[in-house]
Amino acid sequence: MDHALSLELDPTTIAADSRIHDLSEVKQSGMAWVKSHVQEVNNWVERDGFALLRGLNIVSTNQFSAILETLFGERLSQYVYRSSPRTALNNNIYTTTEYHADQVILQHNENAYSNVWPMRMGFFCVIPATTGGCTPLADSREVYRRIPSELRDKFERLGVQYVRNYGDIDLPWQEVFQTESKAEVEQYCRQNEIEFTWLDDKRLQTKQWRPAVMRHPKSGEKVWFNQAHLFHCSSLDNQLSAQMRDSIGSEFLPRNAFFGDGSEISDQDIKLINQVYQDLTFAYPWQKNDILLLDNMLFTHGREAYTGTRKVLVGMANIASA
Repeated sequence: MDHALSLELDPTTIAADSRIHDLSEVKQSGMAWVKSHVQEVNNWVERDGFALLRGLNIVSTNQFSAILETLFGERLSQYVYRSSPRTALNNNIYTTTEYHADQVILQHNENAYSNVWPMRMGFFCVIPATTGGCTPLADSREVYRRIPSELRDKFERLGVQYVRNYGDIDLPWQEVFQTESKAEVEQYCRQNEIEFTWLDDKRLQTKQWRPAVMRHPKSGEKVWFNQAHLFHCSSLDNQLSAQMRDSIGSEFLPRNAFFGDGSEISDQDIKLINQVYQDLTFAYPWQKNDILLLDNMLFTHGREAYTGTRKVLVGMANIASA
């Protein structure tokens, strides 16, 4: 999808939303306020799945990093085995995905294609876009409930197989794995149950099976937790022509998703999943210095198309595995 979606909540709804926390009257620095309200803020996220902190005084990327580490109770995580281009800043703070401004980034739980993922994410708006550019959200529990039962049961039974081909069309393996060493790539794959094949000296293919549905470790609720709709070949329609897809072959596209037994997921199945996400997605217009804290299993995130300059940063922590 590369068209803009109208997802923003109206001002009246936003004003009454208890998940937005107006801190504009706080006289302390953002860091000082957070230090004295760690438990309260974390309670907000545990209760609601996310919290938008609005109006704090934050003066630097380093301060944002320190705020997240204070709230998350640990150092921020390095982003390895990535699936999109981004720039690393100080202290494991990253730019959000650097796709062109006219592209929409579909809803997803970060690293749901992997056997390790962050439980907590924090976004920081440095510069809001002129128009658009929101970071829309959707409730993964409700997505699970809304997927048609026959399709949901099939995904739940079979899981998802993710196939990635690293090279000229998509990210090179050196960027994805953050190393120039093939031996380190192979070690990472073995440690994380990823099948790998070197097609030649430069090209790598990986395959990984993951469940499509998970239970939240605290609430026990089932969540739709996969990226089949992002990896599926139908999401490449606006990047690769049908002729190129046919010439490459479905298994050698930059990325693709299959059911866990290797059978194909139909375009119609992906359309149904995307429609559920679209029906459930909502967004808050970014304001400068906003911090959005997210439970990465309970809520997905994405990005609207936008105009103008947009700078939103992200940090992640509390790594889970399965």
